[in-house]
Amino acid sequence: MSHRADRANAPAIVLIHGLWMTPLSWERWIDYYAALGYQVLAPAWPGMEREMAEIRRDPGPLGSLGVTEIVDHYERIITGLEQPPVIMGHSFGGLFTQILLDRGLGCAGVAIASAPVKGILLLPLSTLRVSFPALSNPFNYHKAVALTPQQFRYAFGNLLSEQESLQAYQRYAVPGPDHLLFQAGLANFTPRAATTVDFDNRHRAPLLLIAGGRDHISPVSVVKANFKLYANSRAETEYKEFPDRSHFILGEPGWEAVADFALDWVQRQLARRTASADSA
Repeated sequence: MSHRADRANAPAIVLIHGLWMTPLSWERWIDYYAALGYQVLAPAWPGMEREMAEIRRDPGPLGSLGVTEIVDHYERIITGLEQPPVIMGHSFGGLFTQILLDRGLGCAGVAIASAPVKGILLLPLSTLRVSFPALSNPFNYHKAVALTPQQFRYAFGNLLSEQESLQAYQRYAVPGPDHLLFQAGLANFTPRAATTVDFDNRHRAPLLLIAGGRDHISPVSVVKANFKLYANSRAETEYKEFPDRSHFILGEPGWEAVADFALDWVQRQLARRTASADSA
């Protein structure tokens, strides 16, 4: 069980949402961590600060949004805080978390069901099935496109009933920039790809990678491959798998166990850092 924060000394928690979602996807986690005494921030991607109805009606401004622009946006937010925060990201937010840590930001990072970093060579068929509608059409490169309810059910709601998945779709889903899928999908063929991370960076903050065993977008094989890329780093890196979780890991039944594990891990890392500083 996670411990209450000492509000005066505890770092803030910055939550980063993923593709086809908004900060609302973190709504349960925001309340949960805030009740434990943490300052919780869940900023939207640039251009997604609007009401969901407006984003759905006019997604055009998001069309050219890319990895670097989004990561730079969060870097400005993070550097404006009084102390380095805990950074937690889901899906593409998990990828952004890894890049932000690589830039020297944050005191700890948790990447949940992360989108692939450059260096992951094989993507499973389930990942390609979700991405194919965008990647198969080069005219989508600068468009923001929504999933259909059926595509959402496969990508996010595969452990929900059809009605539950439709309800989640109606509450959370928005169009997302397909440009991100092109950047991630073509990264291994792109010099200086925006999804590049220095896996040997020994100075970055500790990183936890979380995978869901029933995830169709970022399945276990992708997250494990991501974890193995850090094998030579002297910075702390850990892997945790929740066997019965989908890509809707933030909101499906049992989300509390994931939230607790992530925060318990962060608290252990911070306690270890404090003990090391006290003994120095």
